[in-house]
Amino acid sequence: MDCAVIIPCCNEAAAISPLVVAVRAHLPRVLVVDDGSTDDTAAAARRAGAEVLSSAVNQGKGLALQRGLRRAHELGCAWALLLDGDGQHAVEDIPAFLAALAADRADLVIGNRMAAPGAMPPLRRGINRLMSAVLSWLSDTALPDTQCGFRLVRLSVWATLPLRCAHFEVESEMLVACLAAGHRVEFLPVRSRYQSERSKVRPGRDTLRWLVWLWRARGEFTKARAAGRGGFHLPAAGPQKHPAPL
Repeated sequence: MDCAVIIPCCNEAAAISPLVVAVRAHLPRVLVVDDGSTDDTAAAARRAGAEVLSSAVNQGKGLALQRGLRRAHELGCAWALLLDGDGQHAVEDIPAFLAALAADRADLVIGNRMAAPGAMPPLRRGINRLMSAVLSWLSDTALPDTQCGFRLVRLSVWATLPLRCAHFEVESEMLVACLAAGHRVEFLPVRSRYQSERSKVRPGRDTLRWLVWLWRARGEFTKARAAGRGGFHLPAAGPQKHPAPL
């Protein structure tokens, strides 16, 4: 299948090898973007069969994703499946993304963890709901999980998006840019694991960065409404059943 998997990560030596092996059972081409790790992340990913793109210093998730997306585009892939390197995302949900790809229902398919968020840490859940509510209000569209990093993107669409964010706000930036350009977006119920992994998100610092991005991005919403694209419509994919707990 003409789809690469992109995994941005930093210091995930313990999780990255089993993750790459599990992912390659569904999609063989895996690009791990090692964002300045000081442990054995890069070597572990290579041993597991991934192509590794390494940065000498940590540059941020947004820049790591952009590097991986550029590489997938250079390789001639039509799609990229994005997921985090800490093992949070359930590899068992990959077939649902591939079904959406095969049906050509959307240009950006985003995992929705909020259909069953019980396992999500309370602070993360609250911040996610707040951010999603703000973007839903601004776009006049129900956006249940704007922050999920488990997503599928059409690379020909990605190549046209004016993405500039270097850090975790890239998730929102990509979604808003797609909506503002009139591209099709779909949300897909997914499961997540929250066990012993330590989140790289820093609530105070990263929320501030998100607010700065939101202020700068307000013109995207204004332009979209002026062009008659206010009240964005997400394509109906039929009734969706949330996957059973892992």
